[in-house]
Amino acid sequence: MRSYRTLFRTPEFTPFLLSFAAFAAAQTIGGLALGTLVFRATGSPLLSAVSMFGPQLAQLLGGVFLLSGSDRLPPRAMLSGLALAFAAGTAVLALPRLPVWAVFAVVLLQGLVASLGGGVRGGLLNEILTKDGYVLGRSVYNMLWGLTQMAGFATGGALLALLSPPTCLLLASGLYVLSALVNRLGLTARPPRATGRPSVAATWRTNALLWSSRPRRLTYLGLWVPNGLIVGSDSLYVSYAPQAAGTLYAFGALGMFAGDMAVGRLVPPAVRPRLATPLRLLLAVPYLFFVLRPGVALSAVAVTVASVGFAASLVLQERLMSLTPDDLTGQSLGLHGTGMAALQGIGAVLAGTLAQLTSPATAMTLMATASVIATLTLAALNRAEARRPTPLDRPGSVAREPGR
Repeated sequence: MRSYRTLFRTPEFTPFLLSFAAFAAAQTIGGLALGTLVFRATGSPLLSAVSMFGPQLAQLLGGVFLLSGSDRLPPRAMLSGLALAFAAGTAVLALPRLPVWAVFAVVLLQGLVASLGGGVRGGLLNEILTKDGYVLGRSVYNMLWGLTQMAGFATGGALLALLSPPTCLLLASGLYVLSALVNRLGLTARPPRATGRPSVAATWRTNALLWSSRPRRLTYLGLWVPNGLIVGSDSLYVSYAPQAAGTLYAFGALGMFAGDMAVGRLVPPAVRPRLATPLRLLLAVPYLFFVLRPGVALSAVAVTVASVGFAASLVLQERLMSLTPDDLTGQSLGLHGTGMAALQGIGAVLAGTLAQLTSPATAMTLMATASVIATLTLAALNRAEARRPTPLDRPGSVAREPGR
């Protein structure tokens, strides 16, 4: 499947995207409103960053205990329930004079609920599309995320100039409800992909199986660590440029859109695997420029160029799917999403702490430096792994799953 026309003729693909678009718009508008609300109330770059990206850190707990539900629960019901839970939580955040500790309690609960979302969506997309359409479909999914972020952050910035943050949060809550309705009306009721009841034991057992393969471990780390460190830099836009944070987020989404379109549609499949390291380096290097404390215009250029590098996730997700059995795709993608979200949350906390001790510009530069080091280290480990003999290369050995 190499054309968008064929892709959009696939049943359920369009409502799947529309429900995600409403959910993503709610996240961007609500996140910017919440970060602004907390920054105005506390003046803290750390608390502002954590309020926007804290739910992602909380997903780590959900990934440890709940992730088996990604393959063992009906996907349509799960996605609708997830959207309604976020609608309720966001409406609570809009309550007047809500204490900061209560804000973070709601953020924690949202993160726990969200831990199932990535795996359910990823597994469902894998069911809706054929194998040869997954990368193109995932690139469209990512491009839609980028476009929605652009529109959401630009709209959110404009709305915050006209309305109060609590009012913007209520608008985000309404978008979550819309997402739930599209899921319910546009998607087919499917049975779970895997048998058995979701449980903590099943989550741990399957996560251990997924993590036991060295090639998969390196792929997961490549998806998580460089990305998480750079999202830590992204979390400081509100404190770096309070009046232009929405602009920077929108330009970052533009770069993400361009990268996903190029890699998903234009780059031949044979070339994609070679782009993982260059794209991850591109993701970080422009942020080194922030040591000079550029103005908004130059910052927007740097952010746009860097965000093209987020397309590395497409390359690495394709590698991950090639290493994962079909009946574990939901939990495999869920583990990817949970780990990535957790590292992004950790990155936000680390960047916010550094910004408190130094400045937002210095913190962004340090996070970018760490991302470059992580990418080069993982590239060296992957080269070493590629040189390792497989079991079939060893005399008298019995073939088994690679890296186990």
